[in-house]
Amino acid sequence: MVCPRCIEAVEGIMKEMGLPAEYVELGTVELDRKLTPDELNELQNKLKSRGFELIFDRETEITNLVKSALINYLNHLEQEDNPQKLSVFVSQNTHYNYSYLSKIFSDKTGKTIESYLIELKIERVKELLEFKKFTLSEIAWKLKYSSVQYLSNQFKKTTGKTVTEYLKSQKRERKTIDTI
Repeated sequence: MVCPRCIEAVEGIMKEMGLPAEYVELGTVELDRKLTPDELNELQNKLKSRGFELIFDRETEITNLVKSALINYLNHLEQEDNPQKLSVFVSQNTHYNYSYLSKIFSDKTGKTIESYLIELKIERVKELLEFKKFTLSEIAWKLKYSSVQYLSNQFKKTTGKTVTEYLKSQKRERKTIDTI
């Protein structure tokens, strides 16, 4: 689960099935009791039909924990004048050593934590551009880029288009968080 709507969707499934969820948060559901095999199978099918999956292995769980922390970090970047370093933030929010997380994340996704964050930031740039509320300079400042040029270069490298080409294109491709 990567957003509040995802949490609502999972809560809806749990309620629909009459399952006793203690709490539902990004990437985690805690139940009052162990599910029967039939309940587990039904839950798995309902989650899958909405684009979710149950995670049973530790590395996948840790990878999803890092992804959730990175989404929170992106919000942190936008809200704080002097944000924490990425490694500190992710370690504090996952309660794991950053080097350990980095290795597991890279092994599981084929991407570094930093490259995943760049992809998240570029998708956020696209979203902010769509609003037409902020200039590119304001977006660069908001997302803590050192300069508009650096943001523009990263945008081109990630999307294959300049910001201007992206804005002029009829089909503005955006990725959902779960496909990054």
